[in-house]
Amino acid sequence: MSDDKLKPLREQIDSIDAQILELLNRRARVAEQVGHVKAETNAPVFRPEREAQVLRKVADMNPGPLVAADVQTIFREIMSSCRALERRVVVAYLGPPGTFSEQAVYQQFGHAIEGLPCASIDEVFRATEAGTADFGVVPVENSSEGAINRTLDLLLQTTLSISGEVSIPVHHSLMTKSGTMDGIRRICAHSQTLAQCQVWLNLNCPGIERVAVASNGEAARMAADDPTTAAIAGEIAGQRYNLGVVKAHVQDDPHNRTRFVVIGRLQPGASGKDKTSLALAVPNKAGAVYNLLAPLATHGVSMTRFESRPARTGTWDYYFYVDVEGHQQDEKVDRAFAELRQNSAFFKILGSYPLSLN
Repeated sequence: MSDDKLKPLREQIDSIDAQILELLNRRARVAEQVGHVKAETNAPVFRPEREAQVLRKVADMNPGPLVAADVQTIFREIMSSCRALERRVVVAYLGPPGTFSEQAVYQQFGHAIEGLPCASIDEVFRATEAGTADFGVVPVENSSEGAINRTLDLLLQTTLSISGEVSIPVHHSLMTKSGTMDGIRRICAHSQTLAQCQVWLNLNCPGIERVAVASNGEAARMAADDPTTAAIAGEIAGQRYNLGVVKAHVQDDPHNRTRFVVIGRLQPGASGKDKTSLALAVPNKAGAVYNLLAPLATHGVSMTRFESRPARTGTWDYYFYVDVEGHQQDEKVDRAFAELRQNSAFFKILGSYPLSLN
């Protein structure tokens, strides 16, 4: 009886699938034409502002029952596959495969790209600067541990610009080759991850050595090779290296998130919902920081982030990292920046880019 009821429904699904396939290929053929036009003008294959507009639009148009986030995931992969018909984009990230950085890459670009795992954040910058990769994805801040200082330092030095941002939830699991803690002598993870899990580790693994390694993906690889080593990493890394989960969600903050930025030579246009990142320094005099930031308030520009970082000159000088709402091409942002330049001892726009959808 149930088969009699299911048969016509399955036939409807088969018919709809055929229509979806035909429409996808129609879209792909138009995307190929777009690629030919771009090639004539040497325009970039990936336009983050355009893709952000598409994803926002489909979310606004979505009538359900699919939730907006799932619709955006589907369309991100459609755009990724169509983009690959023009050229497969190469994206460098902190490897090895299985890291949260790799997850951020796919969340931003979809899966129809070529990932380039790198041994360090420095190497991600070098690969992108050298043109080995079109873009790089690097962590810039964590909701519980704050800024990733090495990324901030490199953003100050590089000629690359920020062209996007990705924010992902970070759930850490304690994993081993056996799925138990029998015979475990050390726990490996990135230093930031160990810090994010230190309360749980102090309570549950007080006598086990903790070893900081280059990435959580590297920790997972080490645990797969050594039955005396445990790793703290994400589920993707555990699956990739066939590890058993001893305990899931060992991070101290259940709402733990990491923000990543996309770096490259592309400078996106305005998408309508944008953010601009700056690096600033001020003269060493009273009221300098207040006077520096006053133009933002004067011109109605909202500041969403303010970080200080020692200038590492041997004196008590600092660089300030500031995020503001809006694109540098926006009139009020442009006016505010003109005054900021006059008040600053150092002024660098790190990039204007679409706001993260997450």
